[in-house]
Amino acid sequence: YVAAYTSTKLGERAADEKKLAKPELFFWQKVMGYYPLHFVTLSFFTPMFVQVERWFNTPWTTTLNRAFLSFSMLQAWFPKEAEIWNQPTWFLSALTFSNLTMPAVLPAVAKLSKDGLKKVFCALTAVSLLQKISFSETSRFHVHNVTKKDTYPLIWNLTRFHPFWALIEMTMGIVAVREVMLDTPEERKKETVDPIYYFVAAYSTLLLRLTQFDFNDAMVRATLFVPLYTKFLTAVHRDCLAPNPSPITRFFGSKMMTYLGGLAFPMFILHGPIGQIFYKKILATRLWGKPMPVSFFPVYLGICLVCSHFLNEHFVKNKEVGKIASKVAQW
Repeated sequence: YVAAYTSTKLGERAADEKKLAKPELFFWQKVMGYYPLHFVTLSFFTPMFVQVERWFNTPWTTTLNRAFLSFSMLQAWFPKEAEIWNQPTWFLSALTFSNLTMPAVLPAVAKLSKDGLKKVFCALTAVSLLQKISFSETSRFHVHNVTKKDTYPLIWNLTRFHPFWALIEMTMGIVAVREVMLDTPEERKKETVDPIYYFVAAYSTLLLRLTQFDFNDAMVRATLFVPLYTKFLTAVHRDCLAPNPSPITRFFGSKMMTYLGGLAFPMFILHGPIGQIFYKKILATRLWGKPMPVSFFPVYLGICLVCSHFLNEHFVKNKEVGKIASKVAQW
Protein backbone atom coordinates (compact mmCIF):
# COMPACT_ATOMS: atom_id res chain seq x y z
CA TYR A 1 0.00 0.00 0.00
CA VAL A 2 2.67 2.48 1.06
CA ALA A 3 5.06 1.43 -1.71
CA ALA A 4 2.47 2.32 -4.34
CA TYR A 5 1.53 5.59 -2.63
CA THR A 6 5.14 6.78 -2.66
CA SER A 7 6.04 5.44 -6.11
CA THR A 8 3.05 6.41 -8.26
CA LYS A 9 1.52 9.77 -9.11
CA LEU A 10 -1.47 11.21 -7.29
CA GLY A 11 -4.43 11.78 -9.58
CA GLU A 12 -2.57 10.46 -12.62
CA ARG A 13 -2.46 7.05 -14.25
CA ALA A 14 1.32 6.86 -14.11
CA ALA A 15 4.19 5.73 -11.94
CA ASP A 16 6.92 8.03 -10.63
CA GLU A 17 9.59 7.63 -13.33
CA LYS A 18 12.33 9.09 -11.10
CA LYS A 19 11.69 6.57 -8.31
CA LEU A 20 11.68 3.63 -10.75
CA ALA A 21 14.34 4.85 -13.18
CA LYS A 22 16.86 2.38 -11.71
CA PRO A 23 14.97 -0.83 -10.89
CA GLU A 24 17.95 -2.47 -9.18
CA LEU A 25 18.45 0.57 -6.92
CA PHE A 26 14.72 0.66 -6.10
CA PHE A 27 14.87 -3.03 -5.13
CA TRP A 28 17.97 -2.77 -2.97
CA GLN A 29 16.73 0.35 -1.20
CA LYS A 30 13.61 -1.57 -0.19
CA VAL A 31 15.63 -4.57 0.99
CA MET A 32 18.10 -2.47 2.94
CA GLY A 33 15.18 -0.91 4.75
CA TYR A 34 14.72 -4.16 6.70
CA TYR A 35 17.78 -6.36 6.13
CA PRO A 36 20.18 -4.61 8.57
CA LEU A 37 17.97 -5.32 11.60
CA HIS A 38 17.29 -8.85 10.35
CA PHE A 39 21.03 -9.45 9.89
CA VAL A 40 22.04 -8.10 13.29
CA THR A 41 19.30 -9.95 15.17
CA LEU A 42 19.97 -13.20 13.33
CA SER A 43 23.72 -12.89 13.97
CA PHE A 44 23.13 -12.23 17.68
CA PHE A 45 20.88 -15.25 18.14
CA THR A 46 22.70 -17.65 15.79
CA PRO A 47 24.62 -19.32 18.67
CA MET A 48 21.28 -20.09 20.34
CA PHE A 49 19.79 -21.50 17.13
CA VAL A 50 22.86 -23.64 16.50
CA GLN A 51 22.94 -24.93 20.10
CA VAL A 52 19.30 -26.00 19.87
CA GLU A 53 20.11 -27.92 16.71
CA ARG A 54 23.04 -29.57 18.51
CA TRP A 55 20.63 -30.78 21.20
CA PHE A 56 18.45 -32.28 18.47
CA ASN A 57 21.51 -33.92 16.86
CA THR A 58 20.83 -32.09 13.62
CA PRO A 59 23.50 -32.79 10.95
CA TRP A 60 25.93 -29.92 10.45
CA THR A 61 25.09 -29.84 6.75
CA THR A 62 21.44 -29.15 7.64
CA THR A 63 22.45 -26.45 10.12
CA LEU A 64 24.67 -24.73 7.56
CA ASN A 65 21.92 -24.91 4.96
CA ARG A 66 19.46 -23.31 7.39
CA ALA A 67 21.96 -20.60 8.19
CA PHE A 68 22.37 -19.87 4.47
CA LEU A 69 18.60 -19.79 3.87
CA SER A 70 18.04 -17.52 6.88
CA PHE A 71 20.77 -14.99 6.09
CA SER A 72 19.94 -14.94 2.38
CA MET A 73 16.19 -14.71 3.10
CA LEU A 74 15.36 -17.62 0.79
CA GLN A 75 13.58 -19.84 3.31
CA ALA A 76 10.05 -19.06 2.10
CA TRP A 77 10.80 -20.89 -1.16
CA PHE A 78 11.30 -24.14 0.75
CA PRO A 79 8.13 -25.22 2.60
CA LYS A 80 10.05 -27.71 4.74
CA GLU A 81 12.40 -24.98 5.94
CA ALA A 82 9.98 -22.02 6.04
CA GLU A 83 9.98 -21.68 9.83
CA ILE A 84 13.64 -22.29 10.57
CA TRP A 85 15.46 -20.32 13.25
CA ASN A 86 13.68 -16.95 13.53
CA GLN A 87 10.34 -18.25 12.26
CA PRO A 88 8.44 -14.97 11.55
CA THR A 89 11.13 -13.80 9.13
CA TRP A 90 9.75 -16.12 6.44
CA PHE A 91 7.70 -13.05 5.54
CA LEU A 92 10.86 -11.04 4.80
CA SER A 93 11.84 -13.82 2.41
CA ALA A 94 8.51 -13.57 0.59
CA LEU A 95 8.57 -9.75 0.75
CA THR A 96 12.00 -9.65 -0.89
CA PHE A 97 10.70 -11.54 -3.91
CA SER A 98 7.71 -9.20 -4.10
CA ASN A 99 10.01 -6.17 -3.96
CA LEU A 100 12.04 -7.64 -6.82
CA THR A 101 8.94 -7.50 -9.04
CA MET A 102 7.78 -4.02 -8.00
CA PRO A 103 9.62 -2.05 -10.73
CA ALA A 104 7.48 -3.97 -13.23
CA VAL A 105 4.27 -4.31 -11.21
CA LEU A 106 3.94 -0.68 -10.07
CA PRO A 107 3.96 0.94 -13.56
CA ALA A 108 1.57 -1.71 -14.90
CA VAL A 109 -0.98 -1.15 -12.12
CA ALA A 110 -0.51 2.62 -12.19
CA LYS A 111 -1.74 2.73 -15.80
CA LEU A 112 -5.11 1.25 -14.92
CA SER A 113 -8.36 3.18 -14.61
CA LYS A 114 -10.60 2.81 -11.59
CA ASP A 115 -12.70 0.27 -13.43
CA GLY A 116 -9.59 -1.64 -14.39
CA LEU A 117 -8.34 -1.58 -10.81
CA LYS A 118 -11.58 -3.10 -9.53
CA LYS A 119 -11.39 -5.87 -12.11
CA VAL A 120 -7.76 -6.63 -11.25
CA PHE A 121 -8.58 -6.75 -7.53
CA CYS A 122 -11.36 -9.26 -8.20
CA ALA A 123 -9.04 -11.32 -10.41
CA LEU A 124 -6.29 -11.36 -7.77
CA THR A 125 -8.82 -12.37 -5.12
CA ALA A 126 -10.02 -15.20 -7.37
CA VAL A 127 -6.47 -16.47 -7.96
CA SER A 128 -5.74 -16.35 -4.25
CA LEU A 129 -9.00 -18.13 -3.47
CA LEU A 130 -8.33 -20.80 -6.10
CA GLN A 131 -5.12 -21.71 -4.32
CA LYS A 132 -6.89 -21.82 -0.93
CA ILE A 133 -9.55 -24.13 -2.39
CA SER A 134 -6.80 -26.32 -3.80
CA PHE A 135 -5.16 -26.47 -0.39
CA SER A 136 -8.44 -27.26 1.36
CA GLU A 137 -9.38 -30.01 -1.06
CA THR A 138 -5.93 -31.55 -1.17
CA SER A 139 -5.17 -31.68 2.52
CA ARG A 140 -8.72 -31.78 3.91
CA PHE A 141 -7.45 -29.26 6.42
CA HIS A 142 -10.43 -27.88 8.34
CA VAL A 143 -10.64 -26.07 11.63
CA HIS A 144 -12.49 -28.95 13.23
CA ASN A 145 -9.83 -31.57 12.57
CA VAL A 146 -6.53 -29.73 12.86
CA THR A 147 -5.36 -32.19 15.53
CA LYS A 148 -5.80 -35.23 13.31
CA LYS A 149 -2.85 -36.90 11.61
CA ASP A 150 -4.25 -36.60 8.10
CA THR A 151 -3.21 -32.95 7.72
CA TYR A 152 -0.38 -31.96 5.39
CA PRO A 153 1.90 -29.31 6.95
CA LEU A 154 4.02 -28.86 3.81
CA ILE A 155 0.93 -27.99 1.75
CA TRP A 156 -0.11 -25.57 4.49
CA ASN A 157 3.37 -23.99 4.38
CA LEU A 158 3.08 -23.60 0.60
CA THR A 159 -0.24 -21.85 1.16
CA ARG A 160 0.84 -19.31 3.75
CA PHE A 161 4.57 -18.89 3.07
CA HIS A 162 5.15 -19.11 -0.66
CA PRO A 163 6.45 -15.79 -2.11
CA PHE A 164 4.02 -15.91 -5.05
CA TRP A 165 1.00 -15.62 -2.77
CA ALA A 166 2.68 -12.77 -0.91
CA LEU A 167 3.09 -11.03 -4.27
CA ILE A 168 -0.61 -11.52 -5.02
CA GLU A 169 -1.64 -9.87 -1.74
CA MET A 170 0.96 -7.11 -2.07
CA THR A 171 -0.39 -6.31 -5.53
CA MET A 172 -3.89 -6.16 -4.05
CA GLY A 173 -2.60 -3.46 -1.71
CA ILE A 174 -1.18 -1.54 -4.67
CA VAL A 175 -4.49 -1.78 -6.49
CA ALA A 176 -6.35 -0.55 -3.40
CA VAL A 177 -4.26 2.57 -2.85
CA ARG A 178 -4.32 3.44 -6.54
CA GLU A 179 -8.11 3.50 -6.46
CA VAL A 180 -7.99 6.14 -3.70
CA MET A 181 -5.24 8.10 -5.45
CA LEU A 182 -7.43 8.41 -8.56
CA ASP A 183 -10.35 9.96 -6.66
CA THR A 184 -11.53 13.13 -8.36
CA PRO A 185 -12.18 16.35 -6.39
CA GLU A 186 -15.91 15.62 -6.67
CA GLU A 187 -15.46 12.11 -5.29
CA ARG A 188 -13.42 13.42 -2.36
CA LYS A 189 -16.34 15.63 -1.35
CA LYS A 190 -18.69 12.68 -1.06
CA GLU A 191 -19.54 11.35 2.39
CA THR A 192 -17.43 8.31 3.21
CA VAL A 193 -18.29 5.19 5.19
CA ASP A 194 -16.95 5.25 8.74
CA PRO A 195 -13.88 2.94 8.72
CA ILE A 196 -14.99 1.37 12.01
CA TYR A 197 -17.62 -0.65 10.18
CA TYR A 198 -15.07 -2.31 7.90
CA PHE A 199 -12.68 -2.79 10.83
CA VAL A 200 -15.29 -4.59 12.93
CA ALA A 201 -16.52 -6.59 9.94
CA ALA A 202 -13.00 -7.74 9.04
CA TYR A 203 -12.14 -8.98 12.51
CA SER A 204 -15.59 -10.44 13.04
CA THR A 205 -14.81 -12.94 10.30
CA LEU A 206 -12.43 -14.61 12.76
CA LEU A 207 -15.47 -15.62 14.78
CA LEU A 208 -16.42 -18.03 12.02
CA ARG A 209 -14.01 -20.46 13.63
CA LEU A 210 -16.40 -20.66 16.58
CA THR A 211 -19.32 -21.74 14.42
CA GLN A 212 -20.33 -25.16 13.18
CA PHE A 213 -19.47 -24.18 9.62
CA ASP A 214 -16.41 -25.93 8.27
CA PHE A 215 -14.16 -22.96 7.45
CA ASN A 216 -10.39 -22.95 7.68
CA ASP A 217 -8.18 -19.90 8.21
CA ALA A 218 -6.95 -19.78 4.62
CA MET A 219 -10.48 -19.68 3.18
CA VAL A 220 -11.68 -17.05 5.65
CA ARG A 221 -8.64 -14.89 4.93
CA ALA A 222 -9.01 -15.02 1.14
CA THR A 223 -12.78 -14.64 0.88
CA LEU A 224 -13.59 -12.27 3.74
CA PHE A 225 -10.76 -10.87 5.83
CA VAL A 226 -8.45 -9.53 3.11
CA PRO A 227 -11.22 -7.84 1.04
CA LEU A 228 -12.82 -6.32 4.15
CA TYR A 229 -9.54 -5.18 5.66
CA THR A 230 -8.56 -3.66 2.32
CA LYS A 231 -11.82 -1.70 2.39
CA PHE A 232 -10.92 -0.57 5.90
CA LEU A 233 -7.53 0.71 4.71
CA THR A 234 -9.01 2.65 1.80
CA ALA A 235 -11.76 4.04 4.06
CA VAL A 236 -9.17 5.26 6.57
CA HIS A 237 -7.13 6.75 3.73
CA ARG A 238 -10.11 8.71 2.45
CA ASP A 239 -11.16 9.63 5.97
CA CYS A 240 -7.72 11.14 6.63
CA LEU A 241 -8.43 13.64 3.87
CA ALA A 242 -11.82 14.61 5.35
CA PRO A 243 -12.24 17.85 7.37
CA ASN A 244 -13.39 15.88 10.41
CA PRO A 245 -11.91 12.35 10.49
CA SER A 246 -13.76 9.65 12.40
CA PRO A 247 -12.65 8.60 15.92
CA ILE A 248 -10.96 5.40 14.71
CA THR A 249 -8.93 7.35 12.15
CA ARG A 250 -7.83 9.84 14.78
CA PHE A 251 -7.02 6.96 17.15
CA PHE A 252 -4.72 5.24 14.65
CA GLY A 253 -3.10 8.59 13.90
CA SER A 254 -2.51 9.40 17.59
CA LYS A 255 0.97 9.78 19.07
CA MET A 256 0.62 6.55 21.02
CA MET A 257 -0.30 4.50 17.93
CA THR A 258 2.41 6.22 15.89
CA TYR A 259 4.94 5.27 18.57
CA LEU A 260 3.69 1.67 18.69
CA GLY A 261 3.77 1.57 14.91
CA GLY A 262 7.45 2.44 15.09
CA LEU A 263 8.01 -0.55 17.34
CA ALA A 264 6.10 -2.94 15.08
CA PHE A 265 9.01 -3.95 12.86
CA PRO A 266 11.62 -4.41 15.62
CA MET A 267 9.06 -6.39 17.61
CA PHE A 268 8.26 -8.52 14.57
CA ILE A 269 11.96 -9.40 14.28
CA LEU A 270 12.60 -9.91 18.00
CA HIS A 271 9.54 -11.68 19.37
CA GLY A 272 10.44 -15.01 17.77
CA PRO A 273 13.91 -15.58 19.26
CA ILE A 274 12.93 -14.02 22.60
CA GLY A 275 9.90 -16.28 22.67
CA GLN A 276 12.11 -19.32 22.14
CA ILE A 277 14.11 -18.41 25.25
CA PHE A 278 11.00 -18.63 27.40
CA TYR A 279 8.72 -21.06 25.57
CA LYS A 280 10.72 -23.42 23.32
CA LYS A 281 10.64 -26.60 25.39
CA ILE A 282 14.16 -27.91 24.82
CA LEU A 283 15.68 -24.48 25.50
CA ALA A 284 13.39 -23.19 28.24
CA THR A 285 13.70 -26.45 30.20
CA ARG A 286 17.47 -26.06 30.34
CA LEU A 287 17.27 -22.38 31.27
CA TRP A 288 14.28 -22.25 33.62
CA GLY A 289 13.43 -25.88 34.35
CA LYS A 290 10.33 -25.76 32.14
CA PRO A 291 8.61 -23.51 29.59
CA MET A 292 7.10 -20.42 31.14
CA PRO A 293 3.39 -20.55 32.06
CA VAL A 294 0.68 -18.52 30.36
CA SER A 295 0.75 -16.07 33.28
CA PHE A 296 4.29 -15.08 32.23
CA PHE A 297 3.10 -13.84 28.84
CA PRO A 298 2.64 -10.17 29.92
CA VAL A 299 6.25 -10.18 31.17
CA TYR A 300 7.43 -11.68 27.88
CA LEU A 301 5.43 -9.03 26.00
CA GLY A 302 7.01 -6.31 28.17
CA ILE A 303 10.51 -7.64 27.44
CA CYS A 304 9.76 -7.59 23.71
CA LEU A 305 8.49 -4.01 23.94
CA VAL A 306 11.55 -2.78 25.86
CA CYS A 307 13.98 -4.50 23.49
CA SER A 308 12.05 -3.21 20.47
CA HIS A 309 12.14 0.34 21.84
CA PHE A 310 15.90 0.09 22.36
CA LEU A 311 16.53 -1.21 18.84
CA ASN A 312 14.17 1.31 17.28
CA GLU A 313 15.84 4.26 18.98
CA HIS A 314 19.46 3.13 18.73
CA PHE A 315 19.56 1.06 15.55
CA VAL A 316 16.58 1.58 13.23
CA LYS A 317 16.72 5.37 13.64
CA ASN A 318 20.52 5.49 13.75
CA LYS A 319 21.78 7.75 10.97
CA GLU A 320 25.09 5.91 10.62
CA VAL A 321 23.24 2.64 10.09
CA GLY A 322 21.09 4.38 7.49
CA LYS A 323 24.17 5.70 5.67
CA ILE A 324 25.77 2.25 5.54
CA ALA A 325 22.51 0.69 4.30
CA SER A 326 22.23 3.39 1.63
CA LYS A 327 25.77 2.77 0.44
CA VAL A 328 25.18 -0.97 0.24
CA ALA A 329 21.98 -0.37 -1.77
CA GLN A 330 23.90 1.79 -4.26
CA TRP A 331 26.90 -0.53 -4.50
